[in-house]
Amino acid sequence: MADPENYQFLNLNLGDYVEALVDWIQVNLGGLLDGISAAIDFVVSNLEGFMLWVHPLVMAAAIIILGFLRVGWGFGIFCIVAMILFFEMTLWPETMSTVAIVLSASFVALLIGGPLGIAMARSDKVEALVRPVLDFMQTMPPFVYLIPAAIFFGLGKVPGTIATVVFAMPPAVRLTNLGIRQVHEENIEAGLAFGCTPRQLLTKVQLPLAMPTIMQGVNQTIMLSLSMVVIASMIGAGGLGNVVLTGIQRLNVGLGFEGGLGVVLIAILLDRVTQTFGQAGASGSPLFHYLKSMFTGSSDKNTAAN
Repeated sequence: MADPENYQFLNLNLGDYVEALVDWIQVNLGGLLDGISAAIDFVVSNLEGFMLWVHPLVMAAAIIILGFLRVGWGFGIFCIVAMILFFEMTLWPETMSTVAIVLSASFVALLIGGPLGIAMARSDKVEALVRPVLDFMQTMPPFVYLIPAAIFFGLGKVPGTIATVVFAMPPAVRLTNLGIRQVHEENIEAGLAFGCTPRQLLTKVQLPLAMPTIMQGVNQTIMLSLSMVVIASMIGAGGLGNVVLTGIQRLNVGLGFEGGLGVVLIAILLDRVTQTFGQAGASGSPLFHYLKSMFTGSSDKNTAAN
C-alpha cells in the first residue's frame, strides 16, 4: 500500500499554522477577547438573572398569554401543557438558563448578521466576499466551534454563547440579503420617483417589503441557536443541554428524555411565536386583533370576517 506521505509535494503542515495563529491571537488580542467576553457575559448573565428573578408562575402566565395572543387558542392550550411539564420535571431553572442563552446568542447574531446582510444586498462585491465565508460557517461541523471558543474564552456560558452565535448567524445574513434583493424593481423605482434617499429607500421600502423573508431568517437563527446550545453544554454552557449530557454520561434514559423533551418544547414555543411576526398580513391571532381594536379604537375587517 502506498504511503500517503509520498504525495506531500508542498509539506504544508496546516495544523502548525493554525496553532501559531491561535498563539498570536492570545498574545496580541487578549484585550479584545476580554472585552468580547465581558460584553457577552453582561447580556447573558443579566437576562438569565432577570428570567430567574421573575416568579415562575408569573413567567409561565406571560408565556401562555403570549401564545394565546400571537398564535391562537389551540397553541395557548399547548403552552399551558408545556408549562405544566416543565414544572413537573423540575427543570424550570435549566429551562430559563437555556432560553436566556438562546435569546442572547440570537440577539448578537442578528445584531451582526442584519447589517451584514444589508451590505450584501447593496453590493455584489460584498456578497461575493461574504458568501464563501457563510458556506464555510454552515458546512463546518458544530462541534468544531467548541474548540476555539474554549481556547479563547475558557469554559462556561460565554464560550457556549459565542460558539452559538457563529453557528447560528448565517441564516440571518442570507435571508436578509435575499429578502432585500427580492423586492420588486417597480417598488424601488416608485420610491426613487418620490425622492427617497438611499437610507429612506432602505428603511421605508426595501426592509418593510422584505420583512417576511427577514423574519424567516430570525426564526432559523433562533432554532439553530437552540440546537447549538445543547451541544455547547460540553464546554459548560449549562441549561437543558447539561441535563441531556448528564443523562448520556450516566446512561440515564429518563433524565436524558426529560432534558430532550424540554428542548423540544422550547423549540416549538419559539418557532410558532416567531413565525407569527413573519407572516404577511397576519400579525397575531383574532384575539390579538380584537384587543388591539379595543385599545386603539380601530377595527380589522379581515379579523371581523373571521
